[in-house]
Amino acid sequence: MIEARPTRGIPATALRYRVKGMDCPSCATKIETAVTRLPGIADVRVNYTAQVLDLVLDEAATTRASLEERISGLGYGLASLPTAADLARAHAAGTEIPPVEDEKAEPPVWRSRKGLLALAIAGLFAIGFLVETAPPGLAGEYAYWPGALLGLAFYGRRAIAAARSGSPFSIEMLMSVATVGALAIHAAEEAAVVVLLFTVGEMLEGFAAGRSRAGIKALVGLVPKTARLVEDGEGAVREVPAASLVIGQTVLVRPGDRVPADGEITDGTSSLDESPITGESVPRPKKVGDTVYAGSVNADGALQVQVTRMPSDNTVARILHMVEEAQASKSPTARFIDRFSAIYTPVAFAVATLAALVPPLLFGTDWSTWIYRGLALLLISCPCALVLSTPAAIASGLAAGARRGLLVKGGAALETMGRVRTVAFDKTGTLTAGRPRVTDILPFDPTITDRVLLGLAAAVEAGSSHPIAQALIERAGADGIPLRPVRDARAVPGKAVQATVSGHLVVVASPRHAVTLAPIGAEAERMVASLEEAGKTAVIVVRDGEALGVIAVRDEPRRDAGAGIAALRELGVECVMLTGDNRRTGEAIAKGLGLSVRADLLPGDKLSEIGALKAAGPVAMVGDGINDAPALASASIGIAMGGGTDAALETADAAILNDRVSDVAALVALSRATLGNIHQNVAISLGLKAVFLVTTLAGITGLWPAILADTGATVLVTANALRLLRA
Repeated sequence: MIEARPTRGIPATALRYRVKGMDCPSCATKIETAVTRLPGIADVRVNYTAQVLDLVLDEAATTRASLEERISGLGYGLASLPTAADLARAHAAGTEIPPVEDEKAEPPVWRSRKGLLALAIAGLFAIGFLVETAPPGLAGEYAYWPGALLGLAFYGRRAIAAARSGSPFSIEMLMSVATVGALAIHAAEEAAVVVLLFTVGEMLEGFAAGRSRAGIKALVGLVPKTARLVEDGEGAVREVPAASLVIGQTVLVRPGDRVPADGEITDGTSSLDESPITGESVPRPKKVGDTVYAGSVNADGALQVQVTRMPSDNTVARILHMVEEAQASKSPTARFIDRFSAIYTPVAFAVATLAALVPPLLFGTDWSTWIYRGLALLLISCPCALVLSTPAAIASGLAAGARRGLLVKGGAALETMGRVRTVAFDKTGTLTAGRPRVTDILPFDPTITDRVLLGLAAAVEAGSSHPIAQALIERAGADGIPLRPVRDARAVPGKAVQATVSGHLVVVASPRHAVTLAPIGAEAERMVASLEEAGKTAVIVVRDGEALGVIAVRDEPRRDAGAGIAALRELGVECVMLTGDNRRTGEAIAKGLGLSVRADLLPGDKLSEIGALKAAGPVAMVGDGINDAPALASASIGIAMGGGTDAALETADAAILNDRVSDVAALVALSRATLGNIHQNVAISLGLKAVFLVTTLAGITGLWPAILADTGATVLVTANALRLLRA
């Protein structure tokens, strides 16, 4: 993108607009072309699905009024929206930007601008028909001129504005030329029918686009408009707008209420239905200290929840923003079709012109007949349906996924997901629940008690967030073992954690690394092997070069892990587990799930394994979104599992909000359904054009069937894409 440089001391300004009436990729292209031709404009991003325009404006080169006038001149309405920077500043200040009431509830389709225009043209056409047939010969073809001229005035003005803004081959220009040509060859009746059918098609296209937007905007309605704020002091409760809540306030959520904000439970226990956010249909039990999401439904007891995120930054808002950003990014197929259509439309315009001129000039055929056929070819050449075929399907696929907790960051990632041949899984926290428990504490020396061994290990691991460390700390707490102070604590990635405890260097290490630090006897080796063969993870505690004992933990596979792996295999996708755990433990888990395993892997080793797998085809890596970041980034597509955490929303190319392994297969299936929908849409758009191209040149069909080849295909493509919302 071109960088916007401030001039004359006036800084560049980031702006965001709602563009009303932008319902298709052709509209987005016209707006983008018109805006980028203005001086001082940069970083233009147009999202027709969300009807949003983002840009950076140097107001010393182009005023905001000039920018808005340019867009309005194309026939679109504008409403200013807060930018991401505005929301960030408000979040930092602890204030909330009120929602922008940029438009009222959308009117019924017949009361929209296109709907009213269609009714007017239809009325004038009906009057023209009566005038022509009642007293024969009185008005003749001129009875249909009013309807044709009304449509020409509406679309002609837009065509001229688009041409001046850099889009001479817009659909409005093709329509206007065809209408003028039809009137010139005394085909006024067909000219009126053409503008009527085109207007009806545009109206239906807008209706379908609105349905597509509603599929994701329905998430907004999940968050209640009001909240019950618990006042400080006496605990009085009063009702306030949910948008006014700030971090630190406490709200009361009664049974049956929706949670008004992301927060943490400070009082009460209950079960919450989080299906609107994560797609999980089974209510989850929640207690004090647990996180809750805005839009969840409280099923049982009353809860007090402390707000932890501003309303503009809650999980629902972030999902909406992520989907909006994803829809704005074009997939490889969409980019190819855009490049193709940029060449196709002028070439088709030239072919239509040659069809109208060459036969009469070279072969002496009838001018009226071939001009008529040339005008029909002109209408057929419009690429609207073809350009819409991919983004309509991508938008519906992204919305369908978001509604069940499958978030994909863009069309490119959604397309890639359907082509993966191998899915690589991390073990801890991905295939397993991520909450291991201490199962065995086995000192090597009888003089070392279980409490001493566990106390040393827990003290060293106290600063770590690794699941094994948490298991050790949790067990020490349950056994009433105090954590001794440590110093010089540090981690050796993939190998050990060490610290100085009471003047002694204590290392909690993997068995493979422990043997490099201290001698391990044969009996101890057999003990470790037995634990690992049982699917447990063993760590050895070494103090001042002496192995004191082994502690084992076990992390059970998720309940749906086996079914999720089986579902991927049914889709023809190979599955492999990549783990830093030892080979025996990895094999014990993998055998029960029915997948192969690569064990004893350091973070760098996982990168090498991903590289080797990519040589055979696209690879998806599924991890927790934090520890597996390098592998997630290296894979063809990285998928983070995180139950709605920051890592799940901000890491990798896709995120599974609900911790279900089976959702990986659902993501592959959704991607393949989207790719299939794209192929169907391309076949519909090109197939109809090919049929009508032949019938038009043969003189079988005329102008109004030609316009059906475009508007009809556009409506069919949009309707077909909307089927994905039911996926």
